[in-house]
Amino acid sequence: MKKILLLAVLAGGLAFGQSKKVVASDVHWWGYKVAKSEASSHDGTVKVKSGNMVMKGNQLVGGTFVLDMTSINSTDLTGEYQAKLNGHLKNGDFFEVEKYPTATFKITSVKKNNDKIYNSLVTGDLTVKGKTNAVTFPAKISYSKGVVSLVSNKFTIDRQKFDVTYKSTMQDVFLKDDIDMLVKVTAK
Repeated sequence: MKKILLLAVLAGGLAFGQSKKVVASDVHWWGYKVAKSEASSHDGTVKVKSGNMVMKGNQLVGGTFVLDMTSINSTDLTGEYQAKLNGHLKNGDFFEVEKYPTATFKITSVKKNNDKIYNSLVTGDLTVKGKTNAVTFPAKISYSKGVVSLVSNKFTIDRQKFDVTYKSTMQDVFLKDDIDMLVKVTAK
């Protein structure tokens, strides 16, 4: 009886996938002023608070990542200017981290991509400030010795779809709607 139960548990795990806990991450963002160029942008990081990736065999089939929006940080500036920009990013001007301390990304599908480096297209539901929209990005996914790695190519999201708007008299005249992101996540 114990053998039958053990086989049922193992079969269930293979049918539904095996969850791997995120152990390392690097999420980088770029926001742009008037023109989308390196000279008119700011960039920085946001930390992954928690997450998991679900494997079925050696294929990524799902997962969820929780971003700690209170950790959003500009890395292209220092000192007073960095503190001012970080304050704007965290307050009601943009992400309202007191009200929305986390954002989530839930993988809904992973498909083969015909790119030699970024072999997969990852689609998921991104929720920021209580607004959820589908996001798709190319990614290099590898799985070896129980460790899964996902490295995205740089991709763009439209901040307006998530109500991430600059609350000023000039509103969004000087800011592009594009936020570019690059995501690296490792789970085991």
